[in-house]
Amino acid sequence: MWGCGPLNETGPGQEPLCHDLRLGLAVLSLLYLAVGVPVGLAANALLVLVNLCHKSAMTMPDVYFVNMAVAGLLLTALAPADLLGPPSARWALWGLGSEAQVTLLVLFHVASLVIMYSTALLSLDSYIERALPRTYMASVYNTRRVCGFLWGGALLTSFSSLLFSICSYLAARVAECAKMRNTEAAAAILVLIGFVVPALAALYALTLLSRVRAQATPLDQDSGRLDPSGHRLLLATVCTQLGLWTPYYLTLLGHAVLVSRGAPVGGPDGGLLRLSQDASRFLAFSSALVTPLLYRCLSKSFPGKLQRLMGRLRCRPRRCPPDQAASR
Repeated sequence: MWGCGPLNETGPGQEPLCHDLRLGLAVLSLLYLAVGVPVGLAANALLVLVNLCHKSAMTMPDVYFVNMAVAGLLLTALAPADLLGPPSARWALWGLGSEAQVTLLVLFHVASLVIMYSTALLSLDSYIERALPRTYMASVYNTRRVCGFLWGGALLTSFSSLLFSICSYLAARVAECAKMRNTEAAAAILVLIGFVVPALAALYALTLLSRVRAQATPLDQDSGRLDPSGHRLLLATVCTQLGLWTPYYLTLLGHAVLVSRGAPVGGPDGGLLRLSQDASRFLAFSSALVTPLLYRCLSKSFPGKLQRLMGRLRCRPRRCPPDQAASR
């Protein structure tokens, strides 16, 4: 990471700016690796553990946040290898082979798809729950189907685009990939299925939800409606995920457009593009840290679940009377 482009290709007046930006990004990346990665692993693991220990109390939003937390664990585990190891970086601490790069790319995009589609489905199901309280369409009873759809769908939808990327790395070894070196097509597919579709779905659901909330209906007296804390958590999650993932997909699309037009990506503009790609990946990785912190601060049920879990750990059957253990 942190590269501005090839060493021998710098435009006039670009090197000082690029050097300062690269240095700032390097400091932020090292700070994230030193603080953000441990905190992200702990926060996401705690989110998953607390909800899985209270399966009967899980609600529809909890299911999606658990999936986002698992994807966040995957992203956080990939962060050191990606932020410190790309072979095209000037300051890379190690190099990665083609197979390792493909593996990291596959896992990164699968986690990205799970996060984006979890955000979109969270928005849509929140609208269903608000418009039709007590419906089984938006309930925890569909947990297995939802998890299977998210992770299975992420693998399936990313297969076609990742096939282009795999062949771009291994085309010299596999003759069948000779006609599939078009990485621009892979980028276009990822932008479409990984960002445009879930982003439009989430924004559409938020629009519908705002209209329902603005209208006074008999359903407003129903206890199954979306409470204000849940609405704030939904808005914060959607805005955060879109804000942190939009730069990555925009730079991915911009790189594909430049290459398709024959523009030299290693020229003067290529250095800033390279730097913007590194910065956008840094923002994407940071989404794995922000989401569990938002859930911890805005979820009304999480503090109670955490307290009950800590009570179970402190009060074991050998130490506490049965009545006290049951009350906890």
